[in-house]
Amino acid sequence: MAQQVSAFDAQFLNFETGTNLAHIAALTILDPSGRPGGALTREDLIALLKRRLHLAPPLRRRLVEVPFGLDHPYWAEDREVDFDYHVRELALPPPGDDHKLAEQVARLHGARLDRGRPLWEIYLIHGLAGGRVAIYTKVHHAAVDGVTGAEVLAAVMDFEAEPAAVPPEAAAEPQPAPDMVEMVIRGVARVLDNPLALLRFIAEAVPRLDEVPFVAQLPGAGLVSRFVRRIGGDAEPLPELPRMAVPRTPFSGPISRHRRFAFGQLPLDEVKRIKNASGVTVNDVVMAMCATALRRWLAKRDELPRQPLVAGIPVSTRGQAANGSAANEVMLTMTSLPTDVADPRDRLMTVNRSTRLLKERLAAAPAAWLLEFSQAMPAALSALAARSAFRIASRTGSAMNLMISNVPGPQTPLYVCGARVTALYPMSVITDVSGGINITVFSYDGRLGFGIVTDRDMVPDVWDLIDYLRDSLTEYGSLVAPPAPGTAEPGEPAEPERPGKTANTAKTGKTAKPPSTGKTRAARGTPVADGPRREQGAAPKPRRTRKPPESPPM
Repeated sequence: MAQQVSAFDAQFLNFETGTNLAHIAALTILDPSGRPGGALTREDLIALLKRRLHLAPPLRRRLVEVPFGLDHPYWAEDREVDFDYHVRELALPPPGDDHKLAEQVARLHGARLDRGRPLWEIYLIHGLAGGRVAIYTKVHHAAVDGVTGAEVLAAVMDFEAEPAAVPPEAAAEPQPAPDMVEMVIRGVARVLDNPLALLRFIAEAVPRLDEVPFVAQLPGAGLVSRFVRRIGGDAEPLPELPRMAVPRTPFSGPISRHRRFAFGQLPLDEVKRIKNASGVTVNDVVMAMCATALRRWLAKRDELPRQPLVAGIPVSTRGQAANGSAANEVMLTMTSLPTDVADPRDRLMTVNRSTRLLKERLAAAPAAWLLEFSQAMPAALSALAARSAFRIASRTGSAMNLMISNVPGPQTPLYVCGARVTALYPMSVITDVSGGINITVFSYDGRLGFGIVTDRDMVPDVWDLIDYLRDSLTEYGSLVAPPAPGTAEPGEPAEPERPGKTANTAKTGKTAKPPSTGKTRAARGTPVADGPRREQGAAPKPRRTRKPPESPPM
């Protein structure tokens, strides 16, 4: 039987409009000079995808809607994927620099995916300076989260230049969606069953109102949560989250359909040196760098608010279920971003205190309760709630100022069709609710790749933020003593073991099993975005079965 779209994933479909888009993406930069002829073609990519598409099931699924919106849609397997449609090719105009590439990718990122087809597109981009090429991969967030999105790219990447053999697809019957009559019957049964489940989860939700974006900002939300927990006999009260007022900024308010994008890399070793010397985490340093860059950007425009900004932080809950599903298992938390703190060292330590409080709160309460609550809501009510929240946000302002995600990735080189991946930049979502800036960070091969997506008109000079991030790393580096020559940094992870032949083939030459990143066990509640919770740079050791380690996020 075909898999049904989860209630949580359905929200990504429900809130999507012409301006609020719900796809995530990755921009991959490659050096094809080592390939025969020194080029990578669209035909090469299509041939690779045809051989390996069965390793990435989300790429073969299309939506089937339930009549009258009685229930959430289903995923129907599509064995006849139209590669001529999904894999496209274009060339940049001269000089083919990073700014031209970002402009082109921003235009692609501002276009909706066709819901009548599998929800993905790939663009091979030529004309980059230095003979490089780029691949822009776009997948709908309803189909993948950061963990399962990693599997999509893992299907086309290898650890060595020689592409690996992969096992052929096992013979199996396709999984069509139920027919219309069956979907209606199931939908009616679900509607009748929902009230009891909804009442049960409302009782669980009220003590945690102060965790819910939008609701947490309402007067009295924290008081109600504390009161209900107390009368419920909670012997160990949850750590209290501070009430965060969302200040007005140039990137607040309803967004347009147009996007801007900027990207850049910074050395991971320097971030870890600052982390070790300061007694904080890599995530803390990244958050402090973002706060510093945004503070400078706002101050330059005389728009720096007195209050700290409020940042949305996606938290993976996949480790709590570990069911191997492609469905999203992530919840959104919020924390203050100390753009109001003038001293950089104090700014870093303020971030550390805020993230520790958030981790304590998540450790004290089930992080997946909101996902379970969404399952209890009737589909029609869930869709209405999503659309209503976005209408409210378009009139009253965002529930947060921006989103920040920080995802650890592999620290060994990867290849696509024999072309070496030189950089990976994530691209994510901006909405009326989350504000007009999204900063997503991904570590790959010893560097942090920053991808910043903004509304075109709200942040016209997005490249300034990349410059300010570089400046902030230099500033924090100057605040800590340099390591003595020949000494190792305390707490540094061991150098990751080099993989064998490829990501898909063991040294023994055996073919690989399909990637299973979605089964990664994660430390509960650590805010590292849509990905497994592991310290940046600590890539897993290769397994003999040659399952890919943590792969690029979507």
